[in-house]
Amino acid sequence: MHIPDGFLDAKTWLGAAALSGAAVGYGLKKTGEALQDRQIPVLGVLGAFIFAAQMVNFPVGGGTSGHLLGAALATALLGPWSATLILTTVLIIQAIFFADGGITALGANVLNMAVIAPMAAHCVYRLLGGVRPLSVFLGSWCSVIAAATATALELALAGAVPLPAVLTAMVGWHLLIGIGEGLVTCAVVAFVSRSGLLPSASPYENGEGKIA
Repeated sequence: MHIPDGFLDAKTWLGAAALSGAAVGYGLKKTGEALQDRQIPVLGVLGAFIFAAQMVNFPVGGGTSGHLLGAALATALLGPWSATLILTTVLIIQAIFFADGGITALGANVLNMAVIAPMAAHCVYRLLGGVRPLSVFLGSWCSVIAAATATALELALAGAVPLPAVLTAMVGWHLLIGIGEGLVTCAVVAFVSRSGLLPSASPYENGEGKIA
């Protein structure tokens, strides 16, 4: 799903960078208000897990790739804005040190995977009344589809690939990838909940999982 350099024109990557920059700035403010000191180690562990999961890529056509996302997992455990910061950190490291996603496309990749994906999962959790197995699975699946759709739209807007071709490739493959994402996320959330690794309840159980 990482868009490489050269696939987006200036108007697209500048516009995406402006949107993602504003979202990350707001996420920093909201996370600073809500995050407890005891949750900071969890944030680091989640970032490492998501980094490792995203490094397993496979081509899906249209000039991009598919992989597990981790946005719904971080959102379920720490809320949407903390998830945005975790995913943004992962994407920056991948782009700078591993050439996984372009530098000029970093704003678009952050917008797709660190902003849109967590917000899609967040909306499902709120709509279904909390973090339960069904909502975790659907939130994970929707987060993957939302990020893939945004990626396809940006590539088409930039004129890199015709919209029907890239939308079919991205969304078609990620309909299947989203199932795997949902199963993995359900398993990890259940493990973390049973293990007591997270020192507080899910943000969706104490009202902190709000967008604003």
